[in-house]
Amino acid sequence: MDFFDVLTMVGGLALFLYGMNLLGDGLAKASGGRLESILEKLTNNPLKAVLVGAGVTAVIQSSSATTVMVVGFVNSGIMKLQQAVGIIMGANIGTTATSWILSLSGIESGSFFMKLLKPTSFSPVLAIIGVAIIMFSNKDKLKNVATILIGFAILMFGMDTMSNAVKPLADVPEFTSILTRFSNPILGMLAGLVLTAVIQSSSASIGILQALCVTGAISYSAAIPIIMGQNIGTCVTAMISGIGATKNAKRAALVHLYFNIIGTILFMVVFYAVNAVYPFGFMEIAADQKGIATVHSVFNVAATICLLPFSNLLVKLACLTVKEEEDKPEELLGTSTALNLLDARFLEIPSYAVEQSRNVAITMAELAEEAMNLSLELIGKYNKEKADRVSQLEKEVDRFEDELGTYLVKLSSKNLSEKDSHTLSEILHCIGDFERISDHALTIRNAAEEMHSKKLKFSDKAQTELETLGRAIHDILKITMLSFSEEDLELSKQVEPLEEVIDELNMEIKQRHVKRLRKGKCTIELGFILSDITTNLERVSDHCSNIAVCLLQVSEDEYETHAYLGEMKQESNVEFQGKVMAYRERYQLP
Repeated sequence: MDFFDVLTMVGGLALFLYGMNLLGDGLAKASGGRLESILEKLTNNPLKAVLVGAGVTAVIQSSSATTVMVVGFVNSGIMKLQQAVGIIMGANIGTTATSWILSLSGIESGSFFMKLLKPTSFSPVLAIIGVAIIMFSNKDKLKNVATILIGFAILMFGMDTMSNAVKPLADVPEFTSILTRFSNPILGMLAGLVLTAVIQSSSASIGILQALCVTGAISYSAAIPIIMGQNIGTCVTAMISGIGATKNAKRAALVHLYFNIIGTILFMVVFYAVNAVYPFGFMEIAADQKGIATVHSVFNVAATICLLPFSNLLVKLACLTVKEEEDKPEELLGTSTALNLLDARFLEIPSYAVEQSRNVAITMAELAEEAMNLSLELIGKYNKEKADRVSQLEKEVDRFEDELGTYLVKLSSKNLSEKDSHTLSEILHCIGDFERISDHALTIRNAAEEMHSKKLKFSDKAQTELETLGRAIHDILKITMLSFSEEDLELSKQVEPLEEVIDELNMEIKQRHVKRLRKGKCTIELGFILSDITTNLERVSDHCSNIAVCLLQVSEDEYETHAYLGEMKQESNVEFQGKVMAYRERYQLP
């Protein structure tokens, strides 16, 4: 084996690893966050957790990705630690699917149809189809399929290149002597562990082992301990993802590590004990690709069957390792925990990260709406508890804007689908308006507190007028926030007509106040407070308009707001003018 053979082998390895990465990315994108949602909504049934964990991992072709996802779920409070155990065990089974796909390259037959089953035979066709789709299609779904096809083709081409490059190693005595040392179970296990820890993928390290099998120099006695070590080495990714996470997230990563360590020890003790008494005849036979896939699958299935009944003990062991004096009750979603959904681990799964960002934005919208509704109640009847709640909500909304905005900026640098890109744009545009609505709520709350402390009171007519305006504000908020959370564009179209009516109400209330002031029925001090309140309420409706128009524009790829509103408000727009008339009748001042 000369220098150029080594170069070919390294190139094949690079293509193999790139193809595996591309394939995984394509599958994750094609799922559009649905696989992650399936994991998220798991019940407490351990068997179902194992099956779903295996299924998801088989699809995305990475147990590391699944485990990191689970660590993120536990860290954000979406999933309990007990639920995570079954998924982690299932992920180890699901990752064996890759080794079975790679084993197809070892098919040897003179039959035309059998040759067609070899990936090296049909992968060029898949590559041509994938390239054609990318060149001539603009649809995201088709491009995701194309990425999968090209990823698979590159993966198999790299595997074939690597296998052909290492074939001459069979005649190199030094290479054979190195591999025979791996027949020592401890050395073999350590070799597999280090290799997998370095490339952070057990599927990839198994593929490398399968490629080396073509030399005929790797016996089962050398391959089995390497496979055992590879299962432990894949835990490195999850352990890294647990750094800086909550204690339960660290425990989830440790459950993955303990499962593989205990499973490996049990398997090796039983296997080599039986082999010592009744020697297995296949141990010195040269391993092939199908045999390695079989050993990989048998080990992971056997380890899961043995350890699943003791999953609670794994949890206790992880809890003993990462101690906590007092466990805080886990909440699914609340004001304090919603921001935990913005987990950095989800950034590697952009479609799911966008979905979680949207959930956080919806929570932010609800908080802003609650703050505004409470401040409206304070105008007519001041209540200290409600006033304090408004102040607290305003601070929470500010925090949401800071953390969600920072997360979205990071997410925007990822490779997003067109739909996810639109969603991200919507959220970025809207969170500023949510924050401003809460600011206006605080201003109104302060005005109500001033009136309470100075024992001021609006006249009955002014109070009635404010109540009418308050009803309109309450309704426009409800419509706006519902249209945002439900992505209902028909509801969004109802916001702008109501905003126009609110502008009219604001002007009318101010004009009536001036008349009362001239007649001496109102004081200048109350007039300033009234003007301050109505101005802030009118601005709230402006922010609702911004949100609704953003939803409509993003859906139509239009971003010229003034032109868009001008066209919408034209007198010739019968639908818009009809809605304005209906709202005028509903919110008439007495």
